[in-house]
Amino acid sequence: MQNIIELKNISVFQQRNKVFDNFSLSLKRGQNTVILGPNGAGKTTLLKLLNRELYIVVNEISSIKIFGKDRWNVQELRSHLGVVSHHLQSNFSTNALGLHVVLSGFYASDGVWQHQKFDDEHLELGHQIMSLLDIEDLKSRQYETMSTGEQRKFLLARALVHNPEVLVLDEPTSGLDLRACFQYLEIIQGLMDSGKNVILVTHHVHEIPPEITRAILLKEAKVVDDGDKAKILTSKTLSKLFDRPIKIIEENGFYQALPG
Repeated sequence: MQNIIELKNISVFQQRNKVFDNFSLSLKRGQNTVILGPNGAGKTTLLKLLNRELYIVVNEISSIKIFGKDRWNVQELRSHLGVVSHHLQSNFSTNALGLHVVLSGFYASDGVWQHQKFDDEHLELGHQIMSLLDIEDLKSRQYETMSTGEQRKFLLARALVHNPEVLVLDEPTSGLDLRACFQYLEIIQGLMDSGKNVILVTHHVHEIPPEITRAILLKEAKVVDDGDKAKILTSKTLSKLFDRPIKIIEENGFYQALPG
């Protein structure tokens, strides 16, 4: 089965800071995965690699392939891989209307611009996805006036306009109250149930849905553990990951972390 992403012996810099050094990782198609790690573990850098915002140092032993290809047109990639990140949410055009947030996904742009053209099919699909996520009544609201949860739903809708087979979600429930958190998790579960492949990047164990089967632990830009979720998400492994005693409890497939 073709991998979603395959990183081999890569080195990556952010400005003058080397984040990854001889780093390797592969993510399989059809396998819902969580990448879990503390702040500074390299999660954001990994997201930027997936989104083609950062590039590896080119040498003879390093390679990066996404869906088996080492070169992508970013627009074409959007039809395979939808990314909803905190960076996108924080930097999106504040005066964009809800509908325009969704439509901007067709051009991978920050809002809608005069030169961009949308036909009836684009508009119909945008309305269908807003209806699916229960946000159509907010289509005329400005982005900056929306709650954190509403913004995140619109950015998810923006990613879904291409019907990507894989969704990459960056700490999807961060900043949400309990009601909004549970609603958003239900949406994610519904998407996985419908056949979407999800890669969840987070440091919160409570937002890992039961449908996630593989867990990768990332620390100091290195994979420190990788395998079946039930075997990886234990009190012992997470205490080591976060450098403090942690007790993990599991209920109905969901996890919660308590002080150890």
